[in-house]
Amino acid sequence: MTDRFATTPFGRRSLSHAMFAVQEKTARAREKLAGADRNHPEKWTLLRSLTEARAAFFLSDRTIAVLEALLSFYPDTLLDGSTPLIVFPSNAELSMRTRGMSSATIRRHLATLVETGLIIRRDSPNGKRYARRGETGEIENAFGFDLSPLALRADEIEGHAVEARDLARAIHRVRSEITIHLRDISKTIDAGLSEERPGDWENYADELASLSGRVSRHLPLEALQARCSALTSLRIEVEKAYLESLSDKEMSASDSSFEHHIQNSNLDHQFERAQEKGQKQMAGQQREDTEPGRIIALTKMRKRLEAARRTQSLGHTGSDADRLNLETKSVPMPLEAVLSACPQIRDYARDGIGDWRDLMQTAGLVRSMLGVSPDAWERAREAMGEINAAITIAAILERVGEIRSPGGYLRALTDRAEIGQYSVLPVIKALRGESRT
Repeated sequence: MTDRFATTPFGRRSLSHAMFAVQEKTARAREKLAGADRNHPEKWTLLRSLTEARAAFFLSDRTIAVLEALLSFYPDTLLDGSTPLIVFPSNAELSMRTRGMSSATIRRHLATLVETGLIIRRDSPNGKRYARRGETGEIENAFGFDLSPLALRADEIEGHAVEARDLARAIHRVRSEITIHLRDISKTIDAGLSEERPGDWENYADELASLSGRVSRHLPLEALQARCSALTSLRIEVEKAYLESLSDKEMSASDSSFEHHIQNSNLDHQFERAQEKGQKQMAGQQREDTEPGRIIALTKMRKRLEAARRTQSLGHTGSDADRLNLETKSVPMPLEAVLSACPQIRDYARDGIGDWRDLMQTAGLVRSMLGVSPDAWERAREAMGEINAAITIAAILERVGEIRSPGGYLRALTDRAEIGQYSVLPVIKALRGESRT
């Protein structure tokens, strides 16, 4: 029964009550296991569970790394806690298997493992770690670190690991709910403000801002649940306010209306209807008009526009003036007609609008005011041409009060331009017709 005797550390290190208690518990546990038929834990599975449950044992990741190195010196995969499981690596070998950890750091983490009761120090008379072998080569006596306490506490470790996994899932679920609440509340408030619906949207936005701080990775579950509960209450208020602002007609809209609304980027308004009406009228006139001269003129205009686009896509190396002259020939209306239909753009010109270049410069300024992104603007200029894109911006400015998202609207028109289904002519005609009524 020599295992019942406590072993003390070598040198200046003193025997603590924790070390004594661990050795006594280990000896008692071995007596209970004597002759018992039980499954032995697999060392890497056990280490994984301990890694998940390390907070319950107050272990750092580097302490786990030192324990992993110790386990790597034990040759068997299964740990039998009924007998001492002693490994005896030098600090130099431990340093190699901990990716170069210093000896002082290794000693500190080994002391933590001993104090936690996961290993027992078995020091030799001179403090060295080694094993004595018999004539047959088997180890008769070894001095180093006993891993049997780790095996004997497998059930305890697995229990803490299950609790840690449950906590991690709960935290992940609450964090996901917080993210969804923040997104939905923000977009509902934004819709209420942009659509100018009645409601206390400003105060809702302030409340949301107070609950939108960064969610720390280390925030406890209770704090996360408190924030989630506050966001849930705010979401109920915001959605109730938005629903109360909807008219009976809006509430009874069919699914197909919403499908159209999403796919066409909010194009269902008067400006779009006027444009489509003008395009249909123009198409009808082209089909009905059999005058050879008009058909030839339209054909030439389309060819000039296609040539200008091809030149632009091939990287035309001419001057800006040459490109402007080439594109001007493809514009189906004079500048005065555009300014007559879209007079508001004059208010944003620095020195007035005297030519197409002034219109393009002013449109570049107006597009940022309308919230059109540089990417959407560049794409529109490539698809429509710089002058036609400037005319489109001027037309959007005239109808800015009726267009929810100018950027989305411009992207939708650009999509049509890229497949040859967009022209500024019916748009300007529709605006000029309304200005005369």
